[in-house]
Amino acid sequence: MPNLFDEQLQFLVTNALKEDIGSGDHTTLSCIPPDARGKAVLHIKQDGILAGMEIAEKILKIKEPGAKFTPYKQDGDGMRDGEEAFIAEATVHTILQCERLILNCMQRMSGIATLTRQYVDRLQRYKTRVIDTRKTTPNFRLLEKEAVRIGGGINNRFGLYDMILLKDNHIDYAGGIEAAIEKASAYRQAHKLHLKIEVETRNLDEVKRVLAVGKVDRIMLDNFTPRQLAEALSLIGERFETEASGGINLNNIEDFARTGVDYVSVGALIHQARSLDLSLKAVIL
Repeated sequence: MPNLFDEQLQFLVTNALKEDIGSGDHTTLSCIPPDARGKAVLHIKQDGILAGMEIAEKILKIKEPGAKFTPYKQDGDGMRDGEEAFIAEATVHTILQCERLILNCMQRMSGIATLTRQYVDRLQRYKTRVIDTRKTTPNFRLLEKEAVRIGGGINNRFGLYDMILLKDNHIDYAGGIEAAIEKASAYRQAHKLHLKIEVETRNLDEVKRVLAVGKVDRIMLDNFTPRQLAEALSLIGERFETEASGGINLNNIEDFARTGVDYVSVGALIHQARSLDLSLKAVIL
């Protein structure tokens, strides 16, 4: 949904610049003429997977539509310390006011893309695919999930609005797993919603109860060991999509993938990622 993405990005960038500039960028205003033009180059200072190139260009052009952006690499490329990613040309005021926002976005996104790629690489021999979660930074989910996509992961839910996911608290409040599924199914039908229903299970008994009811699209197997997961999958067969979650990391992800589960959800893709080192420097002719 590129139009929706661009609308959300415009909102994010506009508010981020307001937060940073406030009543005015007095440092730049005090020493740089407003019509001065300049160039700046993005220096890569750490190995990893590059992410945020398209976002950097859009940030510049939201601030100054006539800005020029020349990429040397693209999103998803491997990057090495010492390389250059792009050169930008705009008014110096635009460059200096967008510098920190561009770096904050690209450093964070590159860290997430790099970690995601490590998970994806571990799954090359399996049918299992890695998906992200809603464990994101408030108001920055758009770009964190974009970084997961760039790294080769699959975006799962963007929010509470695009899937019905019955987790433990929903089930407990609704009066049990059967009641939660029946109510969710009736709600989807009454409102003519084209949303998948997923239900979280915490043990084999709950898996059997879900199978008895049906009416869902995916079963989440939460905090199952690989052995328990394999047993649950033998019961589920091909009736529903399956997702393993909880405690999955780089060291054990292949143990889960060997079971043949469809998806593994890993919140760590985002909340454990470390920003990578980049810098934007003036080009002095």
